[in-house]
Amino acid sequence: MTAPPSDAELAGTVRALSGARVLVLGDVILDRYVIGHAARLSPEAPIPVLRPQRGYATLGGAANVALNVAALGGRAWLCGVVGADAAADEMRRLLAAEPGIRAALLDAPDRPTTTKTRFVAGTHQLMRLDEETTAPVGDVTAARVLAEFRAALPETDIVVLSDYAKGVLSDAVLPEALRLAREAGRRVIADPKRADFAAYRGADILTPNELETRAATGIDAAGAAGAERAGRAVLAATGGEAVLVTRSERGVTLVRREGGALHVPTRARAVADVSGAGDTLVAALAVALGAGARLPVAAALANVTAGLSVAKPGTATVTAAELTGALHLRELAATDSKIVSAEEADAHVAAWRAAGLKVGFANGCFDLIHPGHVRLLTEARAACDRLIVALNTDASVRRLKGPARPVQSEQARATVMASLAPVDLVVLFAEDTPRELIARLRPDVLVKGSDYTVETVVGADVVAAYGGRVLLVDLQEGHSTTGTIRRMGGQA
Repeated sequence: MTAPPSDAELAGTVRALSGARVLVLGDVILDRYVIGHAARLSPEAPIPVLRPQRGYATLGGAANVALNVAALGGRAWLCGVVGADAAADEMRRLLAAEPGIRAALLDAPDRPTTTKTRFVAGTHQLMRLDEETTAPVGDVTAARVLAEFRAALPETDIVVLSDYAKGVLSDAVLPEALRLAREAGRRVIADPKRADFAAYRGADILTPNELETRAATGIDAAGAAGAERAGRAVLAATGGEAVLVTRSERGVTLVRREGGALHVPTRARAVADVSGAGDTLVAALAVALGAGARLPVAAALANVTAGLSVAKPGTATVTAAELTGALHLRELAATDSKIVSAEEADAHVAAWRAAGLKVGFANGCFDLIHPGHVRLLTEARAACDRLIVALNTDASVRRLKGPARPVQSEQARATVMASLAPVDLVVLFAEDTPRELIARLRPDVLVKGSDYTVETVVGADVVAAYGGRVLLVDLQEGHSTTGTIRRMGGQA
């Protein structure tokens, strides 16, 4: 099983999202909301009577995918079909207000614009009215759709096929769109609705939910193991690169043809409305991949984005700023959980090794963090997949540095250390040297500053005995805790 990416890596990815260009083809939907007050039942039937107080409309379906792409900082090219009706006019007005979306909505006078109207009292949805047809688009409309799709391909980096089973991704459109994307060298994400996933053969990544996965494979995908088995079955049927199974409150499971499965728990703190959450997830996945993110990073980021979406009422979007803020808050909240005992570190290391990750180890007093420490830790983390920092306890520091040290308590030093992005775990040790801890955790890489030699690094012989290595990092001149304390008028 693959370990999830860190929040620091996710936050770094968010900063690159503005470069992504996403082509979205599929079923556009107008989502309408009628909000009111219901205080009594109708005398005509056992149903509530809604007194409307306000109403609004938002973009749904493939249009909501495009809207989320733009909200995250990407640029979206949208291709869809609407009727010759007032709902189509309203959708065009909404799209015209979004500078990050270039839309080609093709009129099909023989069909209505797909519209879902939700009647809501307080936070409770009383009823949904769907105005739609699910018939495949006609041959003339299909040809126009494919012409728009073909023209947009050179302008974009990645393709999303947003299938809501409303007829746009018909037998005439879907296989040809996949062929055109493949010829153009564009990665394709398909959000499927057909029961036979083989229809999406040629797509690189499928994003079915748990129910869609079970319908297509006959495998219960509620649990992580079942989701992985079902994902393997989908890959066998489609020949794709990966499947991202969305499992509601249980998070997502990414199953790749090459590499282990990645199970990412949900980030949703509260659920106000799940409408459009799948669109948000697909959009975030596409934008991240379009910006060059690794697939596990894109999947984890999409999971966080969807968690933010469901906390909002109605069909909602998530901005890059919201995403960055949530990741930073999560990172701060996770600081304390990074500070562990030696026994807990054992369990983490075992899990990392099972996932094939390389473990690094650095140690020191780290009394006052300075740029030299940051450089040491950054280069240490670059040499491994997970970095453990061992901190001398206060008693240990006093024995090594004298009664005036440390300046900061061990808890303060551990908290500051755990808040640094390169650091995955912090372990306090009471001995004068970390030799015992090194022998216990058996790191793959042991890191010290270049003021040491390999022969003088404590634990170097232990690491060398089982095939590990010692990395000596060049120090930044002019930075030392002792020097800082001396300049402040303290004692060295």
